[in-house]
Amino acid sequence: MAYDLIVIGGGPAGYVAAIRAAQLGKSVACVESERAGGTCLNWGCIPTKALLKNAELYQTLTHKATEFGLKIEGLSYDWSAVIGRSRKVSDKLAGGIEFLFKKNKVDYIRGVGSIEGQGKVGVVAADGSKQVLEGANILIATGARTRGLPQLPFNGTTVIGSREAMILPKQPASMIIIGAGAIGSEFAYIYNAYGTKVTVVEMLPQMLPVEDTEVGDALEKSFTKQGIRCLTNTKITNTVDKGTHVEVTVDGPKEKGTLSADVVLVAIGVQPLLPGGNQPELTDRGFIKVGDRYETSLPGVYAIGDVSGPPLLAHTASFEAIQCVEGLFVPGHKVRQVKNFPGCTYCHPQVASVGKTERALKEAGIEYTVGKIPFAAIGKAIAAGEPDGFAKLLYGKKHGELLGAHIIGDNATELIAEMGLALDQELTIDDIHATIHAHPTMSEVIHEATLAAEGHAIHF
Repeated sequence: MAYDLIVIGGGPAGYVAAIRAAQLGKSVACVESERAGGTCLNWGCIPTKALLKNAELYQTLTHKATEFGLKIEGLSYDWSAVIGRSRKVSDKLAGGIEFLFKKNKVDYIRGVGSIEGQGKVGVVAADGSKQVLEGANILIATGARTRGLPQLPFNGTTVIGSREAMILPKQPASMIIIGAGAIGSEFAYIYNAYGTKVTVVEMLPQMLPVEDTEVGDALEKSFTKQGIRCLTNTKITNTVDKGTHVEVTVDGPKEKGTLSADVVLVAIGVQPLLPGGNQPELTDRGFIKVGDRYETSLPGVYAIGDVSGPPLLAHTASFEAIQCVEGLFVPGHKVRQVKNFPGCTYCHPQVASVGKTERALKEAGIEYTVGKIPFAAIGKAIAAGEPDGFAKLLYGKKHGELLGAHIIGDNATELIAEMGLALDQELTIDDIHATIHAHPTMSEVIHEATLAAEGHAIHF
């Protein structure tokens, strides 16, 4: 049988592409080496959110019980059960994707995929058996994997990546996290909440380097208050894996010398995971180079998601999946590239943003106004015991259009959706001002920040 589309990879790019193509009446096969859902559902986005929810609940009960009028004696936790819950959540969702494959008549094929030639994909199963699939179109959606430090190779025990961090059988007493991006910050929060002594080392000047400077600084203050040591603007000059622990020598304004920890988590980013066989042309960073319709240099072969380069996010991968598939199979469809996309970090306080940072606007010479409101001015935040953080909105000075939105605080990752819509639709201060935000809700911080941009916030 010759398929209309063969997808290599079953993550948020691959499974979405496969299901959408099947919805359009096409014959589809999806090849996945591990389990449907890819890294996101099995070893990334989803299980970490389960761990973060556990950590937030435990931290609330240990640090805020009195504030909420609760008396708790003998509170403890079962580390294996904490880890086990996150795995159950992943298993449930991965099973859900497999059900959707059946529902939409997508052939789900387990094995490692490689491009054998034009219109041909070889699949090697776990038992070593091989088959060759034929299809008119091939879509590469193989994702990315954790990037390591050459001088400090992973060993799964004392030097780990994010995957191992989700399933450590024993909670370490101390941990050094190299990298203060989203992954590093989330695990810093998780382990610190349970009492692990956590030190984060970041070579750039702020936590979450891609975020607005004020947001990064606010997260560092919050983490420091929670007991997480944050060494920003700090270089690592030497590392030694002692077997039972790891020593890391650092050089920065807050610390110069050698630090020691039971475990080092390397969270410095990811690298593309390419399929086997024939390889398309790559970028200078090793990602697959694609055109305006996500086509590669190989005839009939397309690539989407992390394997084709930044932004390395599950939701942008799914967006690209829909655009690519509809570009292939829907006559007249105008393929869109990723333009405005939200970035979210799910530690506590949460961080979310969309659009330009204040740094970027200054560098581009764009005139803007700032509307900034703390959550402490919002009734729902006070009632919920979550007054920390702020919303910062950037509007064009001339036309009043939204240019960027940056939120740190409770439910920031939910609140950012409105700002994404506003940015995509080029909404202005007046448009958002005229939109009634329910009271009492956290979303009122958006309305108040918009009013603040014009200098007449009501509640601050």
